[in-house]
Amino acid sequence: MLLTLCALITALTCVSGVTVMTQKPAVVTVRTGETATMDCNLGTVTDSSARWYKQIPGGVPQYVLRNHHSYSSPIYGSGFSSPKFTSTHQSKSDYRLIINTVEEGDSAVYYCHTWDGSAKDVVFGQGTKLIVTSCSLPPPVLTVFPPSTAELQSNKTTLVCLSSQSVPFADVTWLTGGSPVSSGISTSTAVHRPDQTFQISSSLTIHTSDWNMDQLYTCKVSLGSQTSEKNIKMSDCIRE
Repeated sequence: MLLTLCALITALTCVSGVTVMTQKPAVVTVRTGETATMDCNLGTVTDSSARWYKQIPGGVPQYVLRNHHSYSSPIYGSGFSSPKFTSTHQSKSDYRLIINTVEEGDSAVYYCHTWDGSAKDVVFGQGTKLIVTSCSLPPPVLTVFPPSTAELQSNKTTLVCLSSQSVPFADVTWLTGGSPVSSGISTSTAVHRPDQTFQISSSLTIHTSDWNMDQLYTCKVSLGSQTSEKNIKMSDCIRE
Protein backbone atom coordinates (compact mmCIF):
# COMPACT_ATOMS: atom_id res chain seq x y z
CA MET A 1 0.00 0.00 0.00
CA LEU A 2 2.77 2.44 0.93
CA LEU A 3 4.66 1.68 -2.27
CA THR A 4 1.51 2.28 -4.28
CA LEU A 5 0.88 5.56 -2.45
CA CYS A 6 4.46 6.71 -2.99
CA ALA A 7 4.18 5.93 -6.68
CA LEU A 8 0.94 7.88 -6.97
CA ILE A 9 2.35 10.93 -5.23
CA THR A 10 5.58 10.80 -7.20
CA ALA A 11 3.89 10.42 -10.56
CA LEU A 12 1.04 12.90 -10.13
CA THR A 13 0.01 12.04 -13.65
CA CYS A 14 -2.98 13.59 -15.41
CA VAL A 15 -5.62 11.08 -16.40
CA SER A 16 -8.27 12.04 -18.93
CA GLY A 17 -11.68 12.52 -17.30
CA VAL A 18 -10.33 12.73 -13.74
CA THR A 19 -10.94 15.88 -11.71
CA VAL A 20 -8.08 18.39 -11.56
CA MET A 21 -7.13 19.27 -8.00
CA THR A 22 -5.45 22.55 -7.10
CA GLN A 23 -3.30 23.27 -4.06
CA LYS A 24 -2.36 26.81 -3.05
CA PRO A 25 0.08 28.23 -2.37
CA ALA A 26 2.92 26.19 -3.83
CA VAL A 27 5.24 27.24 -0.99
CA VAL A 28 4.49 28.42 2.57
CA THR A 29 7.30 29.91 4.65
CA VAL A 30 6.67 30.61 8.33
CA ARG A 31 8.72 31.01 11.49
CA THR A 32 8.61 28.58 14.40
CA GLY A 33 5.59 29.15 16.62
CA GLU A 34 3.47 30.64 13.84
CA THR A 35 0.47 29.11 12.04
CA ALA A 36 0.71 27.62 8.54
CA THR A 37 -2.32 27.29 6.27
CA MET A 38 -2.70 25.70 2.83
CA ASP A 39 -5.74 25.23 0.61
CA CYS A 40 -6.99 22.42 -1.60
CA ASN A 41 -9.71 22.58 -4.24
CA LEU A 42 -11.11 19.19 -5.27
CA GLY A 43 -12.25 20.40 -8.69
CA THR A 44 -15.49 18.74 -9.76
CA VAL A 45 -15.56 16.42 -6.74
CA THR A 46 -18.12 17.49 -4.11
CA ASP A 47 -19.05 14.25 -2.35
CA SER A 48 -15.67 12.88 -1.24
CA SER A 49 -13.43 13.73 1.69
CA ALA A 50 -10.13 15.57 1.42
CA ARG A 51 -7.16 13.68 2.83
CA TRP A 52 -3.81 15.25 3.65
CA TYR A 53 -0.43 13.55 3.62
CA LYS A 54 2.94 14.80 4.88
CA GLN A 55 6.08 13.73 3.03
CA ILE A 56 9.65 14.58 3.98
CA PRO A 57 11.95 14.30 0.94
CA GLY A 58 13.14 10.71 0.64
CA GLY A 59 10.63 9.53 3.24
CA VAL A 60 7.34 7.63 3.19
CA PRO A 61 4.13 9.73 3.03
CA GLN A 62 2.39 10.04 6.41
CA TYR A 63 -1.39 10.23 6.63
CA VAL A 64 -2.25 13.41 8.55
CA LEU A 65 -6.03 13.68 8.48
CA ARG A 66 -9.16 13.63 6.40
CA ASN A 67 -12.09 16.01 6.42
CA HIS A 68 -15.52 16.12 4.80
CA HIS A 69 -18.09 18.88 4.77
CA SER A 70 -20.42 16.62 6.77
CA TYR A 71 -17.86 15.96 9.56
CA SER A 72 -18.04 17.80 12.86
CA SER A 73 -14.24 17.43 13.14
CA PRO A 74 -11.42 15.84 11.12
CA ILE A 75 -10.39 12.20 11.45
CA TYR A 76 -6.68 11.91 12.24
CA GLY A 77 -3.90 9.57 11.25
CA SER A 78 -1.51 8.01 13.76
CA GLY A 79 0.73 10.60 15.41
CA PHE A 80 -1.36 13.60 14.33
CA SER A 81 -4.02 15.33 16.43
CA SER A 82 -5.81 18.55 17.31
CA PRO A 83 -5.09 21.36 18.12
CA LYS A 84 -1.73 21.03 16.34
CA PHE A 85 -3.37 19.92 13.08
CA THR A 86 -6.87 20.79 12.00
CA SER A 87 -8.90 21.30 8.84
CA THR A 88 -11.82 23.44 7.74
CA HIS A 89 -13.96 23.59 4.60
CA GLN A 90 -15.23 26.63 2.74
CA SER A 91 -17.47 24.63 0.40
CA LYS A 92 -18.06 21.02 -0.62
CA SER A 93 -14.88 21.14 -2.73
CA ASP A 94 -12.67 23.64 -0.87
CA TYR A 95 -10.64 22.49 2.12
CA ARG A 96 -7.89 24.01 4.25
CA LEU A 97 -5.16 22.38 6.31
CA ILE A 98 -4.07 24.38 9.36
CA ILE A 99 -0.90 23.62 11.31
CA ASN A 100 -0.60 25.53 14.57
CA THR A 101 2.55 26.42 16.50
CA VAL A 102 4.79 25.05 13.75
CA GLU A 103 8.16 23.48 14.50
CA GLU A 104 11.18 22.73 12.33
CA GLY A 105 10.02 19.11 12.08
CA ASP A 106 6.85 20.23 10.31
CA SER A 107 8.87 21.22 7.23
CA ALA A 108 7.71 18.89 4.46
CA VAL A 109 5.56 18.68 1.34
CA TYR A 110 1.85 18.31 2.13
CA TYR A 111 -0.30 16.57 -0.47
CA CYS A 112 -4.08 16.74 -0.75
CA HIS A 113 -5.84 13.62 -2.00
CA THR A 114 -9.40 12.61 -2.84
CA TRP A 115 -11.46 9.93 -4.56
CA ASP A 116 -13.14 10.82 -7.84
CA GLY A 117 -16.24 8.62 -7.84
CA SER A 118 -17.17 9.51 -11.43
CA ALA A 119 -13.81 8.42 -12.80
CA LYS A 120 -13.34 5.78 -10.11
CA ASP A 121 -9.78 6.92 -9.47
CA VAL A 122 -7.71 8.52 -6.71
CA VAL A 123 -6.37 12.01 -7.36
CA PHE A 124 -3.54 13.97 -5.74
CA GLY A 125 -2.80 17.67 -5.75
CA GLN A 126 0.62 18.95 -6.75
CA GLY A 127 1.66 19.51 -3.14
CA THR A 128 2.43 22.50 -0.93
CA LYS A 129 5.95 22.87 0.42
CA LEU A 130 6.06 24.06 4.03
CA ILE A 131 9.33 25.67 5.12
CA VAL A 132 9.70 26.46 8.82
CA THR A 133 12.50 28.87 9.67
CA SER A 134 13.99 30.07 12.94
CA CYS A 135 16.68 32.40 14.19
CA SER A 136 18.03 29.44 16.14
CA LEU A 137 18.43 27.29 13.03
CA PRO A 138 22.12 26.48 12.56
CA PRO A 139 23.49 27.62 9.19
CA PRO A 140 24.07 24.93 6.57
CA VAL A 141 27.50 23.27 6.63
CA LEU A 142 29.01 23.22 3.15
CA THR A 143 31.67 21.11 1.49
CA VAL A 144 32.74 21.83 -2.09
CA PHE A 145 34.65 19.29 -4.14
CA PRO A 146 36.91 20.21 -7.08
CA PRO A 147 36.85 18.41 -10.43
CA SER A 148 38.40 14.98 -10.62
CA THR A 149 41.68 14.49 -12.44
CA ALA A 150 39.93 12.37 -15.06
CA GLU A 151 37.31 15.05 -15.74
CA LEU A 152 39.98 17.70 -16.29
CA GLN A 153 41.06 15.83 -19.40
CA SER A 154 37.77 16.72 -21.14
CA ASN A 155 36.26 20.03 -22.29
CA LYS A 156 33.83 20.24 -19.40
CA THR A 157 34.15 19.41 -15.74
CA THR A 158 32.02 19.43 -12.59
CA LEU A 159 32.09 21.05 -9.16
CA VAL A 160 30.03 19.45 -6.39
CA CYS A 161 28.62 21.17 -3.30
CA LEU A 162 27.24 19.18 -0.36
CA SER A 163 25.03 20.99 2.15
CA SER A 164 24.27 19.47 5.55
CA GLN A 165 21.35 21.11 7.36
CA SER A 166 18.67 20.60 10.01
CA VAL A 167 15.59 20.95 7.73
CA PRO A 168 14.82 19.39 4.33
CA PHE A 169 14.54 22.54 2.21
CA ALA A 170 17.07 25.17 1.21
CA ASP A 171 17.85 27.38 -1.77
CA VAL A 172 21.12 26.53 -3.53
CA THR A 173 22.75 28.97 -5.94
CA TRP A 174 26.14 29.09 -7.66
CA LEU A 175 28.18 32.18 -8.46
CA THR A 176 31.24 32.77 -10.58
CA GLY A 177 33.28 35.88 -9.89
CA GLY A 178 30.41 37.03 -7.65
CA SER A 179 27.75 36.84 -10.39
CA PRO A 180 24.90 34.28 -10.31
CA VAL A 181 25.15 31.28 -12.65
CA SER A 182 21.96 30.37 -14.53
CA SER A 183 22.89 27.17 -16.37
CA GLY A 184 24.74 23.92 -15.82
CA ILE A 185 23.29 23.43 -12.31
CA SER A 186 21.74 20.22 -11.03
CA THR A 187 20.46 20.09 -7.44
CA SER A 188 19.06 17.01 -5.71
CA THR A 189 16.20 16.78 -3.25
CA ALA A 190 17.22 16.42 0.38
CA VAL A 191 18.27 13.05 1.78
CA HIS A 192 17.33 12.29 5.39
CA ARG A 193 20.42 10.98 7.17
CA PRO A 194 20.65 8.67 10.23
CA ASP A 195 21.82 11.58 12.41
CA GLN A 196 18.48 13.32 11.63
CA THR A 197 20.10 15.98 9.45
CA PHE A 198 19.41 16.46 5.75
CA GLN A 199 21.88 16.59 2.89
CA ILE A 200 21.46 18.32 -0.45
CA SER A 201 23.87 17.80 -3.32
CA SER A 202 24.32 20.38 -6.07
CA SER A 203 26.64 20.16 -9.07
CA LEU A 204 27.85 22.86 -11.45
CA THR A 205 29.14 21.90 -14.90
CA ILE A 206 31.74 24.34 -16.24
CA HIS A 207 34.24 24.62 -19.06
CA THR A 208 37.58 23.11 -18.06
CA SER A 209 39.31 26.14 -19.58
CA ASP A 210 37.51 28.44 -17.10
CA TRP A 211 38.70 26.28 -14.21
CA ASN A 212 42.24 26.33 -15.54
CA MET A 213 42.06 30.16 -15.68
CA ASP A 214 41.57 30.13 -11.89
CA GLN A 215 37.99 31.42 -11.94
CA LEU A 216 36.43 31.79 -8.47
CA TYR A 217 33.28 29.72 -7.92
CA THR A 218 30.93 30.02 -4.94
CA CYS A 219 28.29 27.64 -3.64
CA LYS A 220 25.64 29.58 -1.67
CA VAL A 221 22.94 27.92 0.41
CA SER A 222 20.14 29.90 2.06
CA LEU A 223 18.00 28.47 4.83
CA GLY A 224 15.52 31.08 5.99
CA SER A 225 17.59 33.92 7.42
CA GLN A 226 20.71 31.76 7.54
CA THR A 227 23.10 31.73 4.60
CA SER A 228 26.36 29.85 4.08
CA GLU A 229 28.90 30.28 1.28
CA LYS A 230 31.89 28.22 0.23
CA ASN A 231 34.44 29.35 -2.37
CA ILE A 232 36.64 27.21 -4.57
CA LYS A 233 39.19 27.86 -7.32
CA MET A 234 42.00 25.90 -8.91
CA SER A 235 44.89 27.65 -7.14
CA ASP A 236 43.39 26.91 -3.70
CA CYS A 237 43.15 23.23 -4.53
CA ILE A 238 46.78 23.16 -5.68
CA ARG A 239 47.92 24.68 -2.39
CA GLU A 240 45.95 22.10 -0.45
